[in-house]
Amino acid sequence: MSYPRLRAFIFLVSLGIFALTACHAPKIESLAVTPLNFATITGFPFPDSSNVTVIQDIPYAGTTDPEQTLDIYLPKGKYLVYPRPVPLVVFIHGGGWAEGNKSFPLALGLIEKGYAIASLNYRLTGNAIFPAQLDDCKAAIRWLRGNAGNYSIDPNRIGVWGLSAGGNLAALLGTTGNKANGTEGAYTQYSSKVQAVCDWYGPSDFSAPREKLSSYALEAASKFLGGDFEHLGKKASPVTYVSSQTCPFLLIHGGNDHVVPLSQSQELYDKLKAAGVDVSLLIMPVEEHGFKNAQACQASCDFFRSIFDM
Repeated sequence: MSYPRLRAFIFLVSLGIFALTACHAPKIESLAVTPLNFATITGFPFPDSSNVTVIQDIPYAGTTDPEQTLDIYLPKGKYLVYPRPVPLVVFIHGGGWAEGNKSFPLALGLIEKGYAIASLNYRLTGNAIFPAQLDDCKAAIRWLRGNAGNYSIDPNRIGVWGLSAGGNLAALLGTTGNKANGTEGAYTQYSSKVQAVCDWYGPSDFSAPREKLSSYALEAASKFLGGDFEHLGKKASPVTYVSSQTCPFLLIHGGNDHVVPLSQSQELYDKLKAAGVDVSLLIMPVEEHGFKNAQACQASCDFFRSIFDM
């Protein structure tokens, strides 16, 4: 579930500092990314940096832990085309729940369509086991919904897009709805429910892990669950919570994935379909685990636009 980190040359021009939380003041920057470098890695267009503002390192759980922070990317200038609050897509990185960070969310391609993007860190398995990671994601959604008015975000149009381990967490957000999973952070009066999920090659079922996961994924999942596949494994499996109330899903998986087998997304797809959920499964036949390509990125952006562009 580890995937290569996106790398690009970044030049950030400081615009000022807003005291948005009681913990510390996040940095407000003008985003500038070298176009060719970023586009070469993702194979997908990214926004004109002169029309994007990023607010970095915002604490969302009432702590000073850098693993409980998020970045917000906001459209401005020609990209700010909506006369009303804009939809938000929250990006959740992968890395086997043990590594990775919030840098360079693939969802940035939606900025050009007038979307806001948030990308979050969450506690990794070196510091905590499940359900800490889901607690953090829920705390981040509550914080974003509670502060939506500060960023002209529509609190009723929040989607999540996750890769690998992040896909598992995104799917858990989508299937558990507003179910309380912890008490981290403030804003507990706000819902952690999301309205759409895009899950790229995330594990969906930890039952019979030795039959359903590769040795690498099994080791990562064991650390994630503290070795408790029987009890925590069920709670960390999105298939456990599927119901007719589950939000729309797009599942994307490589047909040649030997880390998290395609059967994981197929099983979740079948469960969602049987429950009457609006769900699609896009199979990339030759792709292995951790891929990022233009077709999948475009399909993901089209999915969110089909749900949120009203």
